[in-house]
Amino acid sequence: MENIPLAEKLRPKTLKDYVGQENLVGKKGIITKLLSNQVTNNYFPSLIFWGPPGTGKTTLARIIANTLKRDFYEFSAVNTKVKEIEEVIKGLKIKKTDKQLSFKGETLQGNTPIVFLDEIHRFNKAQQDKLLPHVERGDIILIGATTENPSFEVIGPLLSRCRVLILEQLSEKELKKILKRAFNILSAIRHPEVVSGSKKMPKRLQQNRFTIDKKAEEFLLEASNGDARVLLNVLEIASQLSRSASPAGRSSTLPLSLSDLESALQRRQYTFNKRGEDFYNVISAFIKSMRASDVDASLYYLARMVAAGQDALYIARRMVVFASEDIGMAQPTALVVANEVFRACETIGFPECQENLAHGVVYLATAKKDRSCYDAYMSALNDVQQFGNLPVPMKIRNPVTKLMKEVGYGKGYDKYTEESLLPEKLKGKRYYRGSN
Repeated sequence: MENIPLAEKLRPKTLKDYVGQENLVGKKGIITKLLSNQVTNNYFPSLIFWGPPGTGKTTLARIIANTLKRDFYEFSAVNTKVKEIEEVIKGLKIKKTDKQLSFKGETLQGNTPIVFLDEIHRFNKAQQDKLLPHVERGDIILIGATTENPSFEVIGPLLSRCRVLILEQLSEKELKKILKRAFNILSAIRHPEVVSGSKKMPKRLQQNRFTIDKKAEEFLLEASNGDARVLLNVLEIASQLSRSASPAGRSSTLPLSLSDLESALQRRQYTFNKRGEDFYNVISAFIKSMRASDVDASLYYLARMVAAGQDALYIARRMVVFASEDIGMAQPTALVVANEVFRACETIGFPECQENLAHGVVYLATAKKDRSCYDAYMSALNDVQQFGNLPVPMKIRNPVTKLMKEVGYGKGYDKYTEESLLPEKLKGKRYYRGSN
């Protein structure tokens, strides 16, 4: 029992105990609704969970299977061949046929098993193609899990037959809730300590109550970066380090220090609170340094974020926005470069992708700047919000029916007119004026 990792001991069995993803499992969440709805119509769709590591994808799949009382088959695309899954499905189809013969009128969907495929993006196109007919026929309910964008990594036909649900990084509040449960588990575990002397002497049990100060807790929460598995693994190692440094006894209170956590994480602490003022200061300095074409400052603030454990995709997303907002038409290829940096961060991952980030930052910082596209769009958006849905001029409406053509839709349309095509109230207004 003691060899079971803390993360596994703490894994919830029901939605009630599940932490995070309120948009999916809350009262109005789609998972909650689907689980409630299937009781009446016996239906549950195939799903793909997309989200960062340690956000509860596997746990949620197990809870769904447990709630539905379906057979659950768990695979990882890293070390599984499609043939293994097909062999399971083949056996299940025989089992279904037997049930159908024995219980006429029974809905087979009610017995459809759940096949969970972790890291589904590791399957290539041909492997995913082989899963398609089983999902389409309803032989299985497929639940795939991926940390990569399904739009790029899952084939279109399979994607169209599954509902993609996005799981977000866990918040500090949610991580604290998990941390509290973990301390309860650690404090409840009794650890054997052999009394010195004869081998025949019995073992005595040592029970420890762990405590953690505010500074150490803040570091652990920040270092976890929204990943519950990282939090629990680091906590478990740190508790072992603290216990090994304490004298043997029946019970004791053991403080988990910052040094214990840093040793467990094997990474030094950087001052960078992802939810505090320092976070906003650094990301602001990063954007403003690129805007001012200060390459050295841009690289420095990039390094600050990377060293502190900021998500590479978050940084890359800000760079994609910057490419259109601050560079725009002055150097249109900036958006292409920024998108490729984002894609590289997705496919390569950390730590190698920091080189791609640096490459992109230098390019964006040295590019010419022009905010005319951004300013023009914001001005147009302001008019939409102010005036609402103004009537579209008749001449540029699409006459898709005879009646519409008769009442004037498309009448007088000139492909290359120089006349303003804005609604009457905004005729002649200019939003985009180009660069200075």
